[in-house]
Amino acid sequence: MRTKEFLSRLNHQRIVAAIRTAEAKTSGEIRVYIQRGEMEPDALQIAQKKFANLGMEKTAQRNAILIFVAPRARKFAVVGDEGVHQKCGPEFWQRLVDRMQRHFQDEEFSNAVVEAIENAGTLLAKHFPRRKGDRNELTDDVLEG
Repeated sequence: MRTKEFLSRLNHQRIVAAIRTAEAKTSGEIRVYIQRGEMEPDALQIAQKKFANLGMEKTAQRNAILIFVAPRARKFAVVGDEGVHQKCGPEFWQRLVDRMQRHFQDEEFSNAVVEAIENAGTLLAKHFPRRKGDRNELTDDVLEG
């Protein structure tokens, strides 16, 4: 699917609202990145590089999560920083990816991303609850590149 078509079918306002709702309960940060054009075969590796390029490892508690989608390649990945990995275990990531995959197969793109944000937000709120003085360290907008 061409990225332009994917983006036209994605409800940006709903995604941004889901990020803001999730982050209201946690010091963690969630970002969504849409990769334009062709890409290398390994979405996880590209997502990890994008995570670093976006400076997401610079959050105070190392508790950021990136939801990376490459519509043209029909691939996606979810990457969490080391603070998140220490708390959640591989089962969490697998469940998150499996749910997203089902939504993507049904072409429910916004549902895939929003449900991933909600699940990530629940995990972050459990292990990294919001405290007085916490601030939003990263933009909530859907990023494209």
